[in-house]
Amino acid sequence: MSKQILIIDDDAAVREAFELALEETGYEVSSAAGGAAGIDQVKQRVPDFIFLDLKMPGMDGVETLRRIRQGMAPDIPIYIVTAFMPEFLQELAAAAKEGLQFGLGQKPLSGEQIRLIVQGVLEQAQSY
Repeated sequence: MSKQILIIDDDAAVREAFELALEETGYEVSSAAGGAAGIDQVKQRVPDFIFLDLKMPGMDGVETLRRIRQGMAPDIPIYIVTAFMPEFLQELAAAAKEGLQFGLGQKPLSGEQIRLIVQGVLEQAQSY
């Protein structure tokens, strides 16, 4: 069974870029247009890896991270990718102090970077 990757981002072009970068990797890729939709997908099937945007209308990425970690998927790798890191630094620091684990990267990412992040994180997770 292939690994399942979920992309949560309100920007359709970003979701499509991530999907294109991962389409020939053998991973099963799905996407959600916001935090609430992403949570609904996680409730239906917990993925093996999540890419998560921070700045989204409605529920932002930090709140989405909290809800996923608290109720459904405390241990799966979540990699936050954003172009708006400075304005979220305090919230991210608070989330880290709460013990919420996540990776962090800055947009834009190349297709190669996206593939390397997924491969590296999933290989590391398998070694535990």
